[in-house]
Amino acid sequence: MLTNVQALVQTTDGRYASDQELMFFQQYLGSVGTRLRAYQKIQGAEQQIISQVMTRLKVQRPDIFLVGGQDLAAKWQRDTVRVLRYSATALLLDDLERFRDTLLLWFQTIMRAFGAQESCDLTYAAMQEVMAQHLSGEELILFLPILELSRTTLGGAV
Repeated sequence: MLTNVQALVQTTDGRYASDQELMFFQQYLGSVGTRLRAYQKIQGAEQQIISQVMTRLKVQRPDIFLVGGQDLAAKWQRDTVRVLRYSATALLLDDLERFRDTLLLWFQTIMRAFGAQESCDLTYAAMQEVMAQHLSGEELILFLPILELSRTTLGGAV
């Protein structure tokens, strides 16, 4: 949304926007109630979501948080909460582009430096499954592309 507004301001400098250029407002307004409900559900269930994802990962790969003899579960949890919160904001604002540019590309560099792509791939695949327990079908349709972008950006080159 913010990215679209910024682009609209730049392209319509000194003139009125056309009906076609304003369509994104109508689309956003049509989904804002669903976005707000989903955002609030994610906010309220954050700890449960993270816990469920962690449990799934430990079942899949019991040693997933052990790196060089160190347990990195607490670091994984902090990082995953951060991405979940930014994802929820991207959902609320309908701004996948800003989410990718402000968080994911920066975070991708860090995850690659630590060789954490597989963990990210598994994390955001599991999170997509877990979210089905917390969001309605309509809310999932809006949120799953954000989680998939996180999975492919952070877990790429696995």
